Amino acid sequence: MDIRDSNVDKSLLRFTTTGSVDDGKSTLIGRLLYETNCIFEDQYSAIATTSEKRGDEKVDLSLLLDGLASEREQGITIDVAYRYFETDNRKFIISDTPGHEQYTRNMVTGASNAQLAIILIDARKGVLTQSRRHGFLVSLLQIPHMIVAVNKMDLVNYDQQVYDDIVREYSDFSRKLQIHDISFIPVSALDGDNVTTRSENMSWYNGHTLLHKLETVVVSGDKNLIDFRFPVQYVIRPNLNFRGYAGTVVSGTITPGEKVAVLPSGKTSRVHSIETYDGQLSEAFNGQSVTLTLEDEIDISRGDMIVRSGNLPRTATEFDAMICWMDEKPMKLKGSYFLKHTTQTVKAFISEITYKVDVNTLHREQVKTLSLNEIARINITTARAIFFDPYNINQATGSFILIDAVTNQTVAAGMIRDRTRQVDDISNMINLTRKSTNVTWQGDMISHRKWEEFNSHKAAVIWLTGYSGSGKSTIARALVEKLFEKNCQVMLLDGDNVRHGLCGDLGFSDADRTENIRRVSETAKLFFQQGNIVVCTFISPFDKDRQFARSILPSPSFFETYVKCDLDVCKRRDPKGLYRKAESGEISEFTGVSSPYESPEHPEIIVETDIMTVDQCTNEIMVTLEKAQII
Repeated sequence: MDIRDSNVDKSLLRFTTTGSVDDGKSTLIGRLLYETNCIFEDQYSAIATTSEKRGDEKVDLSLLLDGLASEREQGITIDVAYRYFETDNRKFIISDTPGHEQYTRNMVTGASNAQLAIILIDARKGVLTQSRRHGFLVSLLQIPHMIVAVNKMDLVNYDQQVYDDIVREYSDFSRKLQIHDISFIPVSALDGDNVTTRSENMSWYNGHTLLHKLETVVVSGDKNLIDFRFPVQYVIRPNLNFRGYAGTVVSGTITPGEKVAVLPSGKTSRVHSIETYDGQLSEAFNGQSVTLTLEDEIDISRGDMIVRSGNLPRTATEFDAMICWMDEKPMKLKGSYFLKHTTQTVKAFISEITYKVDVNTLHREQVKTLSLNEIARINITTARAIFFDPYNINQATGSFILIDAVTNQTVAAGMIRDRTRQVDDISNMINLTRKSTNVTWQGDMISHRKWEEFNSHKAAVIWLTGYSGSGKSTIARALVEKLFEKNCQVMLLDGDNVRHGLCGDLGFSDADRTENIRRVSETAKLFFQQGNIVVCTFISPFDKDRQFARSILPSPSFFETYVKCDLDVCKRRDPKGLYRKAESGEISEFTGVSSPYESPEHPEIIVETDIMTVDQCTNEIMVTLEKAQII
């Protein structure tokens, strides 16, 4: 087989490396390039000469990466260095990003397109503040895979206990972050231990080498192949008989004949053909640059977006986002900026800074402005509506940059969380739902306190939320049994059960989901007032709906319980076959596929069903109830 033909079939992995100062990032990548024969002889000779002049005992492979003179002089990485290499199994693009806090923006830039992150930790120093900061940034950027390479094992005599202590400490820390796939590998980048070949010095390590992990990590599932999004870059009209819309498919797939909608006009049509320089395609998918033609004449211009008519993105002029400030000039609250999102640019201003994140401690701070490299959660208002998906669902349509309107410099990079929601939204929703007139609330004949005394326990609402397939109902039933065994008065409100009667008239649109949770919340409140422990198990994907449930109950009595489970695990479980139906288009607006899930930010309880048993989960809830003196 022709070598060029075999290369076509290779997958591409983009990964980034980072770590604290002098943890060996550049040396590790240099080792990978050297061991995979991806450097020229004259390159090796040049760094060998430089190493000899500096008095190094061994050839310093980090010089292959540290391209700037200032870096070579200091022996550190300042800028983001990109390198390409390949093996028989895969192609790789590496970004070597700086570990210094003052270069946070460089790391955000270098890691923005990465599918995997390698965080190096010096075995001698252990887990440092910077190690945690890098983990937070990986989580913030939603990089799906992370490898923690415990480097310089040769300098601690390949001590297994040193490695195990680092693994234990970093594993405990990573549970606070949204990192679903994390691996640990002990290495020596200087000598090559466990980089491309197994180390004879660490026979106690039974895992794979770093290169094997890079070659085999599954990344195809990380692409969003569900939500078709096609931002129009250019309208092609070479003659009166042809009108095409050129752009890149940033997510999803499309085939001729499928019904599509054009935003912001809302006009619908069908795809007539998918054109390329080499001819027509039967399907276009994520990452392909193509020209679409439609069956109908529709006014479309640059900045418009073509999507499936049954799978629409969000549209808003106000949204909530996380940003990294990249300009040396401080941010101006309500100052004028341009927001570049996909192929459109709109005027925008930052209306509010919700909080700044201390990237070293993860603490939240109230501030009035942002300085270089600072990260914050903000609210943005745009002059006209943009169409987007939350960043955790679709990075292509969930990311943006801010540009200074005067200097035209990029000042910030951002990740959209969702539409902006205010406390007023909840009160407005309560007022809107009160349509009944001439009614009077009937007070209880028996007081709430007497009901609790009669039941020998306090009343509470335990609200289990999480993806379908996360195990909410299983945990809820087991919890009810344990509470019943303790002679508690307990009521179970299950998501499927209430839709057979109380909410049987509701669908699954955003408005219907909100109404579903409103009805359940009011029902739970009635049971609560008669001294019951109410266990509610609902996906309840929207934070504002859960906050409404919390708002109508006394604060110490509501226990939001996040049943946390990796979405891929939920899809593999798929106990009712719903994910399969949703991904095939049989079910629309399904959470985790075509509708978002907003994870709780400050739940009272977190149980992780992909690493905990049902018994461990219920025990965690019971312990919390005992500490709160509910039971």
